[in-house]
Amino acid sequence: MTLLKLDVLSVRNIQSASILPSPTINFITGDNASGKSSLLEAIFILGRARSFRTHHIRQSISFEQPGLIVAAQHRQHTGSVSSIGIKIDTKQCEIHIDQENCQKAELAYRLPVQLIHPKSYRLLDAGPQIRREFLDWGIFNHSKNFLPNWRKFSKALQQRNALLKTRQVKQLSAWDKELVEYGSVVNDFRNEYLQALQPVFLDLARQFLDTARIEFRFSCGWDAKSSLEQILKTDLEKDLRYGFTHSGPHRADFQVLHNSRIAKDYLSRGQLKLLMLALMLSQVSLLNLEGQNDCCILIDDLTAELDTENRAKLLKYLARIGCQVFMTSTELADFGDLITLNNYKVFHVEHGCIRQF
Repeated sequence: MTLLKLDVLSVRNIQSASILPSPTINFITGDNASGKSSLLEAIFILGRARSFRTHHIRQSISFEQPGLIVAAQHRQHTGSVSSIGIKIDTKQCEIHIDQENCQKAELAYRLPVQLIHPKSYRLLDAGPQIRREFLDWGIFNHSKNFLPNWRKFSKALQQRNALLKTRQVKQLSAWDKELVEYGSVVNDFRNEYLQALQPVFLDLARQFLDTARIEFRFSCGWDAKSSLEQILKTDLEKDLRYGFTHSGPHRADFQVLHNSRIAKDYLSRGQLKLLMLALMLSQVSLLNLEGQNDCCILIDDLTAELDTENRAKLLKYLARIGCQVFMTSTELADFGDLITLNNYKVFHVEHGCIRQF
């Protein structure tokens, strides 16, 4: 997947912009608040139909504008060129692929987007929800059978919790059956994905951290010594008392271990950021290994937090991965030595206006 042309209308301070990005690396420069992150936000919206900067998409719409539009022409891995676009206003979201209406999932399959920004290190030291979302995004792109099963599990969980709150015990058994069936499938997907991801992650960890003593520890969300069916029966009294389901895939988590210890508990902040970088880029590498759509990588101001040596490692990796990359920083010099790179482009953003150098 390569964006050949990108059009942005009314995304924050970008009133109207059109660029022809490089198929490899695109460097985005400009002062703080100039609109660099807004450009990345526009691409993210095009791939995910939501913003990474706010939970309320209307806040991404330029002031006093009725809605935003992001559209692109892109070349698929098959070589064919198609158009994708999204229009969002305060009432609805319209998504088009080759002039036909489509759903958010279709858009996400068409344009996989991986975002890395200064707060991404929270993947390793924040709560488990962010790691579940990380896992599920990877599995979503790994297998199209995951989403329907995940949706059925989520519906069963929602219905079971509603019954627990109203203490309608007689109806629980039907939803317990659904929860066990689809929850077990979701759990199997997660286990299989982590097993596929680990060797790719280990290879990248060697490159960024010069260590091979890395592994995953997966927690399925319940005591794995018992079946999910048995756990739901054991927890029933507690679930009724508190009004929600305590155990299941919705409580799943994974930890990254270094020397058999949880990495976040003793590695430095700088080491954690490199580990996070290796983890997120390993998802992209796995996607490429499977021969599916190349992922579009967005890196927002991360280079400011890397030393010269690690910036060089990052650029070296990005240059050979075969994905389209958009990176932001205030100055071009922040990216380090670009002499070994080919076919890259530089764009400068000022007051929401974007021009190519």
